[in-house]
Amino acid sequence: MKHIELHILQSFPVSCLNRDDVGSPKSALFGGVQRARISSQCLKRAARLEARELSPRFQGVRSRLIKKPFNNALLDAGLPAEEAQKKADELCLLFSKTDSKKPEQVTTAVYLSPGEVNQIAQAVAGGEDPKKAIKKATRTDAADIALFGRMVANDTTLNIEGAAMVSHALSTHKSINDIDYFSAVDDGKVDTEDAGAGMIGTLEFNASTYYRFVAINLDLLNAHSHLGELPKEERAAILRAFIEAVLVAVPGARKNSMNASTRPFEVLATVKERGHPVQLVNAFEEPVAPDGKGYGKASTEKMKTELANLKKLWGVEYREELWLTELGMPAMLDTLVKYV
Repeated sequence: MKHIELHILQSFPVSCLNRDDVGSPKSALFGGVQRARISSQCLKRAARLEARELSPRFQGVRSRLIKKPFNNALLDAGLPAEEAQKKADELCLLFSKTDSKKPEQVTTAVYLSPGEVNQIAQAVAGGEDPKKAIKKATRTDAADIALFGRMVANDTTLNIEGAAMVSHALSTHKSINDIDYFSAVDDGKVDTEDAGAGMIGTLEFNASTYYRFVAINLDLLNAHSHLGELPKEERAAILRAFIEAVLVAVPGARKNSMNASTRPFEVLATVKERGHPVQLVNAFEEPVAPDGKGYGKASTEKMKTELANLKKLWGVEYREELWLTELGMPAMLDTLVKYV
């Protein structure tokens, strides 16, 4: 498997980028100590939304509300309202069941692109069997589906294996959540006897340096089932937008109260002609120790040591080894997209 690996080191200040069921920053035990964690689902959504800003090819929509888009597309294709509604219901059942409590939506979110919906609607309006129309539709406007994949429980032939592999981000060091006590002043009580806070509360946060890992299966991405129907220059543009989105996207949680937007301080991008992706996270199985000089430099050195160990012990070979701090992002991207 020919693939690209992205090994990313990034520090965030006071933040709660990814919350658990009680609103606390997510965490995990690794190396016997608690680490800050950002889930892969959270990171993928942030990258997907960022990619939309960078390329018109990232238009996939994952939603339970698929009846209305199909109905509108069938109307645009020339079907009468009653028939359009009937065909829309029929199409939706091929992807998921109708929600008994909310009949305007289906029971599971379905990942579709606007172009895919329009193609299906045009074919069905022209008399084609809905099942055949769905299978023949292409997704040239939904590179995000090609990269992140799609699962359709009602018809496994519509499943798409994601070309991108995203790991949960872990802090390179021990990280314990802290508590922010906050108060909101009631402006209307400033001059009254009981002037003071109109609301008080607490929020958990942390401030951590993370190791993130993303791999991109180039063989799969270039397959006809994914982006193979597009010219090479367009596939290269999609790959460039995706890698840039992965590197710059920041989860949006509490962006107004704890804006933690930063950029990675180091990225190692590698290209491998064969084999499977291998993380460098074990560089931090023994957590980076605080030394009063921050975690960045020590984390970078430990990652370089782990890379050298993989080469020595396992004979891991890379076609390219690109360091952000040596090349800068434009030059790094220029080199990586050549392998699409």
